[in-house]
Amino acid sequence: MIATMLKRIALSLLLACLAVAPAAAQNTIFLVRHAERADTAPGVSPTMGADPDLSEAGRARAESLATVLKDARITAIYVTEYKRTQQTAAPLAKTLGLTVNVVTADAAAVVKQLQAAKGNVLVIGHSNTVPDVIKGLGVTAPVTIGDDEFDHLFIVTTGAPPSLLRLHYR
Repeated sequence: MIATMLKRIALSLLLACLAVAPAAAQNTIFLVRHAERADTAPGVSPTMGADPDLSEAGRARAESLATVLKDARITAIYVTEYKRTQQTAAPLAKTLGLTVNVVTADAAAVVKQLQAAKGNVLVIGHSNTVPDVIKGLGVTAPVTIGDDEFDHLFIVTTGAPPSLLRLHYR
């Protein structure tokens, strides 16, 4: 009787461990478009070049992103070579004491980096790259980001199949 009960407990523990194992292998990837650019602020001419800084509203949004994600256990931050993505990441990177990883603004290259990443990761890209990265992670639902949309927070949980959650932050 005791031997049978011990076998059942051992089997239950084994099944519980197996049930948890796939979840442990999953990563959570947070994706956002960079915050507002200075050349999109009202009354500003869009002649600032291809690599503008963030506007005042963009800097405030970057601070908001840091507040939203400070407890998300982010282990790595990926940005493109453009100032606006790096400036969007700066407040969170400073809060977490992380060095930002700069990658090219090529969705396939970013996906390759993410496939090797461990833990929770933040990707800050562009309106034309974030949807491609999400697709590259295996999400089949189409994602679009308008030219004037800076408040989307996408959360992809890897696995088979990956899942997508779309939120907004201010």
